[in-house]
Amino acid sequence: MSENILEQVAQLREQCLQCTRCELADTRRNVVFGEGNPESPLMIIGEGPGANEDATGRPFVGRAGALLDEALAACKISRKHVFICNVIKCRACIMENGRTRNRPPATEEIAACTPWLEKQIAIMQPLVILCLGAPSAKFIIKKDFKMTQERGIVYPTRYARHAVAALHPAYILRQAGETYDGGKSLLIADIETARRQVIEAKKEPNMSLF
Repeated sequence: MSENILEQVAQLREQCLQCTRCELADTRRNVVFGEGNPESPLMIIGEGPGANEDATGRPFVGRAGALLDEALAACKISRKHVFICNVIKCRACIMENGRTRNRPPATEEIAACTPWLEKQIAIMQPLVILCLGAPSAKFIIKKDFKMTQERGIVYPTRYARHAVAALHPAYILRQAGETYDGGKSLLIADIETARRQVIEAKKEPNMSLF
């Protein structure tokens, strides 16, 4: 691994952990910067941390993380060999009946946080980005992205050579029966599409990239 990239990522992480650009800094337990291999050709970007992520400071843990790990493994990818992060780095939540629950991040919260993501991408320079969920796809691919119609399609982007969107694992977990099975199959298929784009970009079809 390049020491320069590792140093830049470490410096950015330290800066991000001190962020107070929006009101989420007042309610978070941890900043969830992201984790994995910063030199991976594949970056995975979700929407934002949930309760488990806020508690641990790690992206995609709990049931959603387990489903993502399973889908990656089905495509012969280990999560330690990719970099995983989110559009926003702090949990967006509201208090309801004495308990906190997740909520969609506000426009101003996204605007305050996305410079961190853009700096991550600029340093790591992934070849392919896999967007998990519509908010990620709307930021990386296009503002009017429609998940039901456009997931699994390969798009050129200004952030990486290609980007592909997939259903968010948390969304799939809210489904049942055949709908759950179908969503999981689509997630695996879209991860495989992203993996193949990495291989094509590298032009080394026999090389083990992950």
